[in-house]
Amino acid sequence: MIHAVLIFNTSGVPRLTKFYTPLQQSSQSVVQKIFSLVCHRPAGLCNFLDAPELEAFLGPQHQQDERWQVVYRNYATLYFVFVVDSSESELGILDLIQVFVESLDRTFENVCELDLVFHFDEAHHILSEVIQGGLVIETNVDEIDRAVQKAAKARKDSFTSANPLSLGVGSGISSRGAKTPLDWFGRLTGSGLR
Repeated sequence: MIHAVLIFNTSGVPRLTKFYTPLQQSSQSVVQKIFSLVCHRPAGLCNFLDAPELEAFLGPQHQQDERWQVVYRNYATLYFVFVVDSSESELGILDLIQVFVESLDRTFENVCELDLVFHFDEAHHILSEVIQGGLVIETNVDEIDRAVQKAAKARKDSFTSANPLSLGVGSGISSRGAKTPLDWFGRLTGSGLR
């Protein structure tokens, strides 16, 4: 099971955090602990490590042979970190990180840290298309992208239908001749602004 998905920069500032299990301590202390585990590792080492230190933050595992694992990838200035238990394949999680990053790239066209800061809701939506409740539900990048585009279109259509100043249809006012927001204003107030 996936217990947490974290994205933080090289300074340890979290840009996305999602926990699928209850925490024993604050989320900031968990992020700091995981950052301290990951940031000091040399580039030549593998991208997953056992992390028994996380028991204090996430609680003990239910079975003796289970252990907490941190699987991560570093892309430019961002660390993508998944905290999993021993039932998950480390290589499978590395592939899942790649799928998540590719999905972010498709949405943001070469994702960067600022995209995650200013569009955190879309980043969470993409994550929820990939993982729900700690379980992987989709790994096809095309399907994820299609679902994200469909949600963006629905959001845009909702905005258009709810906003009388939008230039789209569906606002309840006839759109004949109303080409600009000032024309809409004139139709709403009955005044002829030109």
